Amino acid sequence: MKLGAFLAAAMCALSIAVAGQGRGGAPQPPAVDTVAPDIPGVVAAGTKVQVLKEGFNGTEGPIAMPDGSVIFSETTANRMVRIDKDDSFSTFLDNTAGANGMAFDSEGRLFATHVPWGGTKISIIYPAAARKVLVDNYDGKPFGRTNDLAVAKNGGVYFTDSANAAPMPPEGVPLPAAFYYLPPRATKAIQILNDVAFPNGVILSRDEKTLYLNNTNGEYLIAFDVQPDGSLKNRRNFAKYDGVTKNAAGVTVSGADGITIDSQGRLYVAAATGVQVFSPLGQHLGTIPMPRAPQNLAFAGPDKKTLYVVGRGIASKVQMVAQGFKDRAK
Repeated sequence: MKLGAFLAAAMCALSIAVAGQGRGGAPQPPAVDTVAPDIPGVVAAGTKVQVLKEGFNGTEGPIAMPDGSVIFSETTANRMVRIDKDDSFSTFLDNTAGANGMAFDSEGRLFATHVPWGGTKISIIYPAAARKVLVDNYDGKPFGRTNDLAVAKNGGVYFTDSANAAPMPPEGVPLPAAFYYLPPRATKAIQILNDVAFPNGVILSRDEKTLYLNNTNGEYLIAFDVQPDGSLKNRRNFAKYDGVTKNAAGVTVSGADGITIDSQGRLYVAAATGVQVFSPLGQHLGTIPMPRAPQNLAFAGPDKKTLYVVGRGIASKVQMVAQGFKDRAK
């Protein structure tokens, strides 16, 4: 298969997979608002989880903008969408090469991971003058599906490769699922681990001394201690996901995907059961049910007290008691 034909086929396949369809390719019914339970200090009982819009062609990577709006990746539509404070939608950026997870660095540059049809890589995608590819391989082998990332204050980039997308072109054999670190100003990534079934969302703690990693096909949210040189030590199971199941093949499924943090260090995980909230010590505090299984989330709004959640073709929001961490975008 020629590369161009492969990319077109992969893009089509991904569009079908992420456009909010159910099993067997049947469209899902319209998304319906849900109601949050009482999670003290986090969200008040009875707060509505509001569906803002549905029908997106892939929904990933939400992140707050300086003015309080939020942007997210409409992956297979090859663009980024902006939600303003009045809930209006507009295109923030076109021709994004399948951008997926996103993070700002301390200079205000927007970093992104990219899905295979867009050329699996880590890049700086905005502003236009700063656009460049940072890394697209490990030891000369292409990544499978770069998924999410976190950018430290010093410019180091932690990113996941879930390696679970459409087949790579015959010209290259992708690497297995793994977790990587790209040091500041480096052009070669360092592999941190390759024994996690489905590494996914990643985020740094407020003081950047701890890094958290989601495992979609695991029971636990994983944590590491960040060393002064950016390396990671003391890998441990930090928190146990609620509602973990096994599929027909016996594979453990948590659905844990994107992750964000609030001003008190609580962690919010987009999982199969909804948005699971964990204390800074790893205690499960409660779960906010979602109109559809969420994929990623971010605090935004002028006071950063609105939690925006995207996934399965929809964008939703819920007004929180908790406030997002204000010292960085996410």
